[in-house]
Amino acid sequence: MVEAVVLAGRTNNGRLKNCSSVSHEAIIPIVEKPMVVHVVEALLNTPRINQVVVVGPKKELADYLNINRVSLVSAGQDMLENVQLGLTYCPETRYTLIVTSDIPLLTAAATEDFLNQCERLSCADLFYPVISREVIENYFTALNIPLSKIHRTYVSLKDGVFTGGNLVLLNPAVFARCSEKGAPFIEARKSPLKLGRLLGTSFLWRFLLRQITLTEATQRVSWLLNVKGAVVKSNFPEVGIDVDKPVDLALVREILTLKKKGGK
Repeated sequence: MVEAVVLAGRTNNGRLKNCSSVSHEAIIPIVEKPMVVHVVEALLNTPRINQVVVVGPKKELADYLNINRVSLVSAGQDMLENVQLGLTYCPETRYTLIVTSDIPLLTAAATEDFLNQCERLSCADLFYPVISREVIENYFTALNIPLSKIHRTYVSLKDGVFTGGNLVLLNPAVFARCSEKGAPFIEARKSPLKLGRLLGTSFLWRFLLRQITLTEATQRVSWLLNVKGAVVKSNFPEVGIDVDKPVDLALVREILTLKKKGGK
C-alpha cells in the first residue's frame, strides 16, 4: 500500500483569482465540488492507496474533506515545505505518492496504472510520469473538444513530444538531499527553455536541436538531484491536465460536465 500527499496550499492570488473568490485555488468549485475533492476521491478509489494527507488551508478543507482515510495538515510557505509537512504525517513507507490538487480530471485507473508501472520498472528513488502529445490530443478529439482549446506545455525530444504529469512517486528517505537542488526545477517546470538551461549549456544546445532522448534527460536530472530517477510513460492524459489558467478551468469544467451527463 502507498500513502498519498496532496498539495493544496496555493493561495488564490494568481491567474485564477478572477474566476472565484475563494481563498485557495484547491477549493475553486468545479461541477459542484472543490477542485481538490475530485483529486482526493480519485485517490481514495485507487486500490493501492492507503490514506491521503492533504496539505493546505486546514479550516476550509475540513468543510469538504472530513472523511475517513483523509488527514488534513496546515500548509507551509512553499511547495517543498508542504511536501515535507505531508511526509511527516505518513507512516514510514518505501514510497509516498505526491499529487498536486490542480488535476481534477484524475481517475483511480490513471493513478493505479502509474503505480503499477512504477512497480514494474527497476528500483528507483523517484518516478515521474510523462504523456505524449498524441495521447493528449487523442483524448480531446474523442470528447469532440477542438484542439485549439488545449494549452499545454510540451517538451520536444528526439523520441517524441511530451508533457509532464502532476504525480511523483517518491522515496521519502531521499527528499532531504534532493529538495534544495530540486527547487529551481520546480520553478522552471512550465518553461522547457529554463529547464534546458538548468541541465547545462551543452545539454541545452542538444535539447534545442532535439537531439536529447527521454532516457538521457532522465539520467541528467537524476545526476543533478543525486537520486535514481525513472520516467513512466502514461497513456492517461488526466495526470497531465492541470488547472493554472482561466482557460484550463473552463476546459476541465466542460469535460467533467460532459462526463457527468454521460454517467462516467
